[in-house]
Amino acid sequence: MTVGQTRAWERLWPSLGQDVRELPEGPVDLGAWFGRSAPVTLEIGPGMGETTAQLAEAEPDVNYLAVDVYPPGLAQLMMRAEEAGLTNLRLMRGDAVVLLEEHLPEASLGAVRIYYPDPWPKKKHHKRRLVQPSLVSVVAARLVPGGTLHLATDWEHYAEHMLEVCSAEPLLRNRHDGWAPRPPWRPLTKFESRAEEEGRVSRDLIFERI
Repeated sequence: MTVGQTRAWERLWPSLGQDVRELPEGPVDLGAWFGRSAPVTLEIGPGMGETTAQLAEAEPDVNYLAVDVYPPGLAQLMMRAEEAGLTNLRLMRGDAVVLLEEHLPEASLGAVRIYYPDPWPKKKHHKRRLVQPSLVSVVAARLVPGGTLHLATDWEHYAEHMLEVCSAEPLLRNRHDGWAPRPPWRPLTKFESRAEEEGRVSRDLIFERI
């Protein structure tokens, strides 16, 4: 981490962050942590946090939880949160699957967002992709009825894989006939800008919990 990120971590992590590996058994008391009862949105893989901070700022009535394994990105996100004066954002460091399976109860999330996950483009690495039937199944179970799973990627084959996996999950239904129109409220990420420059088309998917 940079010096600034390290200082932000030391100053802000005790109040804004928790480590998945250090959580006690059972569900996390999100209401106590956020200091209020409100719908919860989980973002998996916020990267350096620019989009996440904007989304949390745009939804002050939502408790926004971001999980990632990358400390510099989490530190940068905390810096953005502090600069914007956000009070509705909390961070988890660790495995999103463990968090979902062991610490978030069923029907506890209003939305789950996964934007531009690592595409692992080589075929021999496809098994490392985050979006797999096992993950989508546990995400679907954690969503409230009507809650949404929103995915975005600029890799065509990964997008097709996401569509196939989510369409096969019995607890979910596609809100659109195939790809979703790009929501105007989703900020333009650096990955999306780079993809456009390189001629790759970004695709959104929005599935709803039945």
